[in-house]
Amino acid sequence: MPISAFAPPCALAERNYSEPTPIQVRAIPLLLDDEDMLGIAQTGTGKTAAFALPALQILAPTRELAIQIAGDLKAYGKHMKLRLGVIFGGVSQNSQVAMLRRGVDILVATPGRLLDLMQQGHADLRDVQLLVLDEADRMLDMGFIRDVRKISAAVPEDRQSLLFSATMPGEVTKLAREILYQPQRIDIAPKTIAVEATDQSVHFIDAAAKLPLLCDLMVNAALSRVLVFTRTKHRANRVAVSLCDPAEFGFLRGIEKLIGREVALASGERLSHVIPFKQGGRGRNGGNGGRSNKQAPKPQGARRPRRRGGAMRRGA
Repeated sequence: MPISAFAPPCALAERNYSEPTPIQVRAIPLLLDDEDMLGIAQTGTGKTAAFALPALQILAPTRELAIQIAGDLKAYGKHMKLRLGVIFGGVSQNSQVAMLRRGVDILVATPGRLLDLMQQGHADLRDVQLLVLDEADRMLDMGFIRDVRKISAAVPEDRQSLLFSATMPGEVTKLAREILYQPQRIDIAPKTIAVEATDQSVHFIDAAAKLPLLCDLMVNAALSRVLVFTRTKHRANRVAVSLCDPAEFGFLRGIEKLIGREVALASGERLSHVIPFKQGGRGRNGGNGGRSNKQAPKPQGARRPRRRGGAMRRGA
């Protein structure tokens, strides 16, 4: 069945969409029948279109993912008269509050900022008809589950609810039971997380040998763009200044203003390498290139819940 059966064909043609992915085939008819749904699917399976094409009002764990989803929604609804809003932390709330006062049909938000705006009285969710939680396991990792529960409690009980997650840890399973009503379960999760087209290798070396090895790896002309992950921004600085030409590197740091981070990401065609200090960009397509974890990640249980930065609250 062509995907145009589920959405405006003009917008889909402009995105070069012709055939729906497995999760879209199974999810979209259920959503059109007003069913609650639990979708288990990895990034890149087409799940954004699966929940975006039938209807819309979404929580995403990170600002990058919220911006990405809002961009997709804008493209899908290009020929429809829909008012789309996106809110996230790390920037001034003023323009977001003004947008909410004007009213929106579709709102994409990160939990922390949305809850702040609600508590300030700027966001009123009493008329929400559809609530979508995307990447719920990431929200758990980042300490947002409590915020999600508060937001869910502010939405009408007779809403339609969708929850998407790449994995189903116990707390996410518990959340699904709390917010979904007799949901249809769709499991598109692969048996293996690794992408088959990706060559992977592990180097067991002393700490002092990491930078020389990294430099040797980067002389490979086939790697047009490289992501190097470090544990902290200070180590990211050290790696960047130690590599051959620091001027070529884009620095993604959590303390930078959002506009700086987005410019660095959008400049991927011009930058040879990008060095983020943490893996916070799941769902972001970095194009062809390589990825290097300069340090082995800590076990998930060792992560600290992310603290919400900034103030703000209210919108609808």
